[in-house]
Amino acid sequence: MPVTTRASRPQTKKVPRQTSVSKPKVIILAGPTAVGKTALSLILAGSLPKVEIISADSMQVYRGMDIGTAKASWKERLAVPHHLIDIREINEPYNVVDFFYDCQARIADILKRGKIPIISGGAGFYLRSLLVGPPSGPPSVPLLRKKLEEECEALGTEALFKRLKKLDAPYAATISTGDKQKIIRALEIICLTKQPVSVFKPPVLPAYDWRCWFLSRDRKGLYERIEERCDEMLAEGLLDEVQRLKKEGLLLNKSAMQSIGYRQSLTFLDSSQTIADFAAYKEELKKCSRHLAKRQFTWFRAEPSYRWLDLDTYDLETAASLILQDYL
Repeated sequence: MPVTTRASRPQTKKVPRQTSVSKPKVIILAGPTAVGKTALSLILAGSLPKVEIISADSMQVYRGMDIGTAKASWKERLAVPHHLIDIREINEPYNVVDFFYDCQARIADILKRGKIPIISGGAGFYLRSLLVGPPSGPPSVPLLRKKLEEECEALGTEALFKRLKKLDAPYAATISTGDKQKIIRALEIICLTKQPVSVFKPPVLPAYDWRCWFLSRDRKGLYERIEERCDEMLAEGLLDEVQRLKKEGLLLNKSAMQSIGYRQSLTFLDSSQTIADFAAYKEELKKCSRHLAKRQFTWFRAEPSYRWLDLDTYDLETAASLILQDYL
């Protein structure tokens, strides 16, 4: 049975009301893995008074997933308050709807205390929810989702689309026959609620003045940084971390066990662990991390709210001053 926590019941949550006449400013720092988001956010925290940082990383919410997610260090978190890090056990579910309500609550609280929120992370789907609202409907149920995914594999996406069209023709008309994720999610909502998807309305979003930045680097240089980070993670004990998390329930959390660094480590730990196996594991870890960065570039190119900031053209201090000038 999936673990249910108070934080995983978003239907009982509300978006905090905003009473200020002017729109409060909220900075978002997005970018691919290893680009320098954490370093830049800490420089900004040293330049702006009373900054608090909110993580927009789908895996940093889990306690124990430290090395593979490149969390800010304890020293850095003591110097600047960080939110949405270490708020779940490894066997507890967490999704974009949870993030939306948790992040909105943190933003409202930080602003209420007269401080400045900076949201930093590379989870494009999570960040999009802040700007346009979270996916509608109840939280996902892992067992039901798995059943629908298996049906999709066996019958094909088109067969499930035809089923959706019979159950909710108005919604089916808004998506394509090949949109596997939306089709499965729609059927999941209908199974759970016995209602069409169209009855679920997104929450009214607070009117924030979003200052959205996407941090980029030249691909060659970024890939070198990614490979260096992978080497550092291995040296810091990534495999030991994964072994420990496996005992604590990592395999019960599909999204966590499939995340970059953890999936490859689990595969290696199940191998004969020869020198050749380790070399293949190391190369696979680097390759998948590079591919993640490539997908992040692709995602944010389609996001109109972001201004791109090239960290090869501007060093971190200059980039921070540009963001600071814009904010002020």
